[in-house]
Formats: sequence, structure tokens, C-alpha cells
Amino acid sequence: MAGGDVQKLKLFYLYDILKERTDEEHAIGMGEIIKALDAYGVHAERKAIYNDIQTLKLYGADVQGEKIGKAFQYRLLSRDFEMPELKLLVDAVQSSKFITGRKSKDLIKKIEGLTSTYEARTLDRQVFVAGRIKTMNESIYYNVDSIHRAIAGDVQIRFKYFRWTEKKEQELRKDGADYVVSPWGLVWDDENYYLIGYDADREEIRHYRVDKMKNIRPTTDKRLGKAAFGDKDMATYTEKRFGMYDGEVLKVTLLCKNEMAGVIIDRFGKNVPMIKHDKDHFETKVDMALSPIFLGWVAGMGDGIQITGPDEAVKQMTDMLR
Repeated sequence: MAGGDVQKLKLFYLYDILKERTDEEHAIGMGEIIKALDAYGVHAERKAIYNDIQTLKLYGADVQGEKIGKAFQYRLLSRDFEMPELKLLVDAVQSSKFITGRKSKDLIKKIEGLTSTYEARTLDRQVFVAGRIKTMNESIYYNVDSIHRAIAGDVQIRFKYFRWTEKKEQELRKDGADYVVSPWGLVWDDENYYLIGYDADREEIRHYRVDKMKNIRPTTDKRLGKAAFGDKDMATYTEKRFGMYDGEVLKVTLLCKNEMAGVIIDRFGKNVPMIKHDKDHFETKVDMALSPIFLGWVAGMGDGIQITGPDEAVKQMTDMLR
């Protein structure tokens, strides 16, 4: 790059230097700024840098100058993200099953670039979640993007769907034939992404684990199934399903010991009705699709939670326990 062109980049390089090398606890002197710019191949005089700092302030950069001893020191204060916010993002990335180990490292490296090199060192945190195994499907990020594009474009998608075998191998379902689905929503439930779509062949709403989808391609056909969704709210729709299992939604009555109140609120929210049954129990009613996961969840609570209605739900619970 020609010398004149490099000089035109001086203001950008100066801003980068302040972002990388300064924060509330660390400042940089004029001599160090000149040396750092020189490393970029930019020659700068002190007076010109003073003017550039004023220009950055006019732009909105929160650059503070402070006289320490006989010289001025400069630091960049306000940033797009505060440190507690960046730490929260790092913790979320590290603890998420949805994000692969390799992608976690890549994302955290980018998050570190949002603060100074000094504060970036404090972002090297380790968050461990018991039983949380990172996904192995690196293509899941591109799958999510492809589905979002299809939804925005109002078109159907084609893809292949697989399951894991006892040999830890991927086995394509439908003998490798394509699934053709109208995508209507993406849901992150229990650390897994699910596509909620309409299967025209079956004429029903279906759910698909995004990490088990392969070779997603948009079609030129418009989406179908809008009437099947009607005015369904996706958040409400998914609340009624454990593990995104399909099934008829019933109003299930649960008889709970009083100490189960926290468990019920954690699962169904504070708006769930809780009516006193006797001095040791309360009763609640929840709209829920009966599935092995839901019934297993109830069974896992021992005698703390019991299904008392309707009869169909009681029968399925009894059959499972037998």
C-alpha cells in the first residue's frame, strides 16, 4: 500500500489502538501511541494525533485524556458492551450444548475483541454444566441460517434427516429420500434447536431436530400449512410440549405436595394456577401434550406430583409405571 494511502488510515488505526490497549484501568501515552502507529507503517506527529483524538471525540468516542506526571495519558472508556455483559455472553457460549467446542472457542475469541487486551484475559473463564455434552454437528449454524432464509423467503425446503445407530453412525431416514417441509418457526428447547414445519404429505405439523438435518436446500415452491398454524403463538405452542413431542394437548390436573411449588413455577411459570387442595397439597391444571418425556418427568418427582385427571392421562401414566 502506498504511503499516502496508509496515512489516510491513521484515524482508524488510532481508534483500534485505544480499543485494544486502554480501558478504565489502563491508559496509553503519546509516545506509545506514536510507536504503535509506526508499527502500522503510519508516521504521525504529536500535534496531528491531538487533532485526531479531538476528531474521535466529535465522532462520539469516549476518549479521556488525563495528565499523569508531566505527560498526558489517554484511555477509551465507554464501549458497546460492559464487562459483566461480555462475561455473561462467554458463560452462555461455554455452557451451551448447542454450540460445538470448536465454535465456542471461535466465538469467545471474537467476544474478547470487543474489549481491551487486559480485560480480555478475564474472559478466559470455565463454566461447567453437569451432564452437558457439546453437540458434534458443526453444520448446525448453517442449517439455522438456511431455515431462517427459507422462512423469510416464504418457500419450502428439502433436506435429509438422520438418526444415530448403536454403532455411533448416522443412518438416513426414509432410505435417504428427501424430506420436503414448509418451515414456520425455529425453537430452542432443552438445549436443542427444532424446526417447526408443515408436512404436506402427512397434512400435519411436525418437529425436526436441526442438528439431525443435512443438505438443506430451499425450493421455489411457496410454503404450505398456514391454516394449520392459524393464530398459534410459537412460545405458547412449545410450552405445551416436553422435548418437542407431538400429540394431542390435554388439560392435565396435577396434585402436588406444597414443597413442589418451586418445581411447578420453574417449569410452567408464575402464571400457572395453584389452588389449595388440603394443608399439604395444592392442585394445578396445565395444558400439555402427553408424551413419554412429560410422563417421565412426573414419575421422576416420586410422590411429590401425581396426575389425577383427565382419565386418559391417568391411564397413560399408570400404563407407563406398570
